[in-house]
Amino acid sequence: MPIRSVLPSDIPAIAAIYDEAVRTGTASFELTPPGAAEMGRRHAAITEGGFPYLVMEEEGVLLGYAYASAFRPRIAYRHTVENSIYVAPRAQGRGIGRALLEALIAACEAKGFRQMVAVIGDSGNAGSIALHRACDFAHIGILPSTGLKFGRWIDTVLMQRALGPGDATVPEEAELGFSS
Repeated sequence: MPIRSVLPSDIPAIAAIYDEAVRTGTASFELTPPGAAEMGRRHAAITEGGFPYLVMEEEGVLLGYAYASAFRPRIAYRHTVENSIYVAPRAQGRGIGRALLEALIAACEAKGFRQMVAVIGDSGNAGSIALHRACDFAHIGILPSTGLKFGRWIDTVLMQRALGPGDATVPEEAELGFSS
């Protein structure tokens, strides 16, 4: 199934997938689905920032999406990204999340990013944790009881993997003393 960069026409389907995740799950700590207009604004901010935003579709139906965004806003974090992956409920368990994550990793490496961090909502989110582990993410830690959703406290799981040469070398612009 093809994976490609998101198009503006994909935003309603992305919003629908995310709506379901927000209303029924703990992968996102949002309590109210943001809607297509806000998802469009978020998409624009991510892609204008130079980060990849990918979708997978089958016969014109969007099955899932993945994107990378800034891990933190401070300039020293510029080589580190955070990933997000959401798969439509009807498409889960088919390897779509893994295909999207692998494509996202490759896209981030091509852009020269060096570290990818997964901030996973809910330590009970076995599927996401297993997906990231299968893609060579290491478990970094748990932030206990950082979210409150559905009347219960939810942990945040941190996982991380190197991209490209990771921390084995310093990016050329940093070697030369440049800052972005």
